[in-house]
Amino acid sequence: MTYCSSMFKALEHVIVKHPNEAFISQENISKEWEIFNYVKEPDFNESLKEYADFISIIEKHVPNIDYLPASPEVGMDSLYAHDPVKFTKEGAILLKSGKRKRQPEAKVYKEFLEEKNIPIIGELNGSAVADGGDIIWLDERTLVVGRGYRTNDEAIRQLEEMTARLVDEFIVVHLPHDQGEDECLHLMSMISMVDQNLAVVYSRLLPVFFRQLLIDRGIQLIEVPDVEYDTLGCNVLALAPRVCLIASGNPTTKQRLLDAGAAVYEYKGYEISYKGTGGPTCLTSPVVRK
Repeated sequence: MTYCSSMFKALEHVIVKHPNEAFISQENISKEWEIFNYVKEPDFNESLKEYADFISIIEKHVPNIDYLPASPEVGMDSLYAHDPVKFTKEGAILLKSGKRKRQPEAKVYKEFLEEKNIPIIGELNGSAVADGGDIIWLDERTLVVGRGYRTNDEAIRQLEEMTARLVDEFIVVHLPHDQGEDECLHLMSMISMVDQNLAVVYSRLLPVFFRQLLIDRGIQLIEVPDVEYDTLGCNVLALAPRVCLIASGNPTTKQRLLDAGAAVYEYKGYEISYKGTGGPTCLTSPVVRK
């Protein structure tokens, strides 16, 4: 079995977590949403409706969907299944979140992967912290890691060591301070690969060297306007090359994708995405792409 070392090939197997198992109830949300730094308190019933629409689109394109179980060890941020793990073609690397309250998710994920007989090729240890949202496959032999508040130097050292045989290039991108340590800023906050030569970007936050590197590699950049960056317009999930899933409310980004020849599906993500600052890429952990 070859696992995932792409951000845009056809999605064959994905891990997600349902709000029933992450949010649990309105009572639980009321206890946790401020602790986990949500923009506003999510509405549980509306979250279920939004997620039903979201997963119905996933189901039409992805043949194998696994759901993470509920666990008393983790909080409502576990809805964002992407961050505790990153897949390589040989299997998973277990991470340790830079958001301390999310660190128990790795243990739960490890048990889940072992139960599913999905190989684990390594895990971060010691002082290393990293989120999956900071790690991008630019292509199958190029791994890009964002150095910011959620991913530190020791994690980068360990990741480079673990992936040495799998990559030709390991690129470190230093992320800006932006809105500060408490806010969620990942490398994937400012770039989504939707084909080998097409990326959705928010250039205002991209380091110059990295933006130039993308252009030099022949990657067309779809620019997200300021107002749509705030509504997660830069967070685009590729279901297959140029087949995209995006939160609604980003009409300019959607039109620019259409103009580039992409198919675009939308879901209302006010409760499950906007309030927790986690778009469709955050809600999904790709296991296999072909």
